[in-house]
Amino acid sequence: MATPLSHTSPSSLRTVAVIGLGTMGTGITEVLTRAGREVVGIDISEATAARAVAALESSTARAVVRGRLTEQEREELLARFRTSTDLREAADADLVIEVAPESYEIKHQIFRALDDIVRPETILATGTNALSVTRLAADSARPERVLGLHFFNPAPAMKLVEVVSSVLTAPQAVTAVTDLAIELGKEPVAVGDRPGFVADGLLFGYLNQAAAMYEAKYASREDIDAAMRLGCGLPMGPLALLDLIGIDTARTVLEAMYSESHDRLHAPAPILKQFSEAGLTGRKSGRGFYSYEAPGSATVVADALTPLAGAPETPGRAVRSVGVAGSGTMASGIAEVFAKAGYEVVLAARSEEKAQTAKARIGKSLARSVDKGRLTAEAAAQTLDRITAAGSYDAFADVDLAVEAVAEDLEVKQQLFATLDKVCKPGAVLATTTSSLPVIACARATSRPQDVIGMHFFNPAPAMKLVEVVRTVLTADDVHSTVREVCVKIKKHAVDCGDRAGFIVNALLFPYLNNAIKMVQEHYASLDDIDAAMKLGGGYPMGPFELLDVVGLDVSLAIEKVLHREFRDPGLAPAPLLEHLVAAGCLGRKTGRGFREYARR
Repeated sequence: MATPLSHTSPSSLRTVAVIGLGTMGTGITEVLTRAGREVVGIDISEATAARAVAALESSTARAVVRGRLTEQEREELLARFRTSTDLREAADADLVIEVAPESYEIKHQIFRALDDIVRPETILATGTNALSVTRLAADSARPERVLGLHFFNPAPAMKLVEVVSSVLTAPQAVTAVTDLAIELGKEPVAVGDRPGFVADGLLFGYLNQAAAMYEAKYASREDIDAAMRLGCGLPMGPLALLDLIGIDTARTVLEAMYSESHDRLHAPAPILKQFSEAGLTGRKSGRGFYSYEAPGSATVVADALTPLAGAPETPGRAVRSVGVAGSGTMASGIAEVFAKAGYEVVLAARSEEKAQTAKARIGKSLARSVDKGRLTAEAAAQTLDRITAAGSYDAFADVDLAVEAVAEDLEVKQQLFATLDKVCKPGAVLATTTSSLPVIACARATSRPQDVIGMHFFNPAPAMKLVEVVRTVLTADDVHSTVREVCVKIKKHAVDCGDRAGFIVNALLFPYLNNAIKMVQEHYASLDDIDAAMKLGGGYPMGPFELLDVVGLDVSLAIEKVLHREFRDPGLAPAPLLEHLVAAGCLGRKTGRGFREYARR
């Protein structure tokens, strides 16, 4: 008969056994000892246990140097930690945290052995992020005391802890471990048992798609990573992150996710298997998507795939003046960027009034920069003087580069490109800023498709560093070189990609957002928990629902539909909840209500 858990409290979880002293186990040990817990670290390898002790000694020594610990506190902390190779040393633990390799066989062996060792009231936690907690619990003699406790790497720094319940877990055990996580200075999120839980469940699908994008040679590893860092504000690009996590580990997690979801987005990209079986597992082996100075090193070194710096093979065309078509936020932002870089800019719209309104918006933006000390009043005045507002596209007759930034409607864009074809001089480069429509369709509306290219700026254009440079199968080499050179002059980071739906950023971002919506739709986790999990566990600047409400649910739905239509993958079908909210007019911040409600301005 099970022992009641009603009296379990965080204060009773004083002694903790950590089984498995790899990177994660060592990090969890540090978190626990810093919080005053007595910890026994258990590993079958004496050498691994010795490394864990050395790592704790090293990290605490650094803390003393930085004034975060006194020498006495350090000595007391180290005295609270001992290691063993014998599982029986867990006998007196109030809580056991297992972080052994991701293998049912290994974990089952540990849990079965612990049944005969620990006290009846001891809580058993698995640190798995890929395997079923329910399956592990069912094989234990005390299933009501088994739960998941998923820390994120590096455990001392990362705030998120996912507390995973199975249908067998007693609520009191969940409460005790949740309270402990709070005492440890962590932010616990309660989730149900499915592979990947919340954070990894969303993260690994995105990482998998990035690997598949690289494998298809759609974009270089450097451009994929730079696009997601600069376009989404992420701390690391997806391929660098796969190298950090371990490509073999990522493959294991994805296999577990796919076995449950049967979603093709979770089917591991073949390149992950190839790399894993070749021993190219990322940083830990010294080579994965990138090459590293040594196994375990974070320092990337040049290899055969590293792009060569220098002038482009094909010289570009001279660009002195730029035309920007449109009167919205994106058009005025792009015009500001070019004018700041010293280009003469013609800002043209369908009427003189709209063009003047757009120029006035730029004036206000420049004034804000002056107020914040980012620009002198003289430089702001000179920038504004370089911009000529025009009520007709005929004003583009002499520009060297025409940039279209009108509504995201293919028919509207095609009509504009037909007009540009008539008014722009021969040799002028024609660029579209579309984020989701085919560039080739704009090019075919002209008699000079070789001069047409995509320049996808990100909003707000003055602040965002990224530009996706999109070549069609007809784009001339010197047109590509021209745009790359212009990006350098306007201080933007250009990434190259081909002409397919979503380009790099949206093709990776929006399936992730769609999967987050599906989690809520299936009542797996709340909006707040998902947003917290991705900010705390993935380092995202905004949670998926915060971002969806900012982007606009109608815009997000349109992009999801384009991706689904292009790639025909059932996993990319827009979540019904998103469609329902859009149909109800709940479009996000701009309407005062989306996934959340906002105060109307």
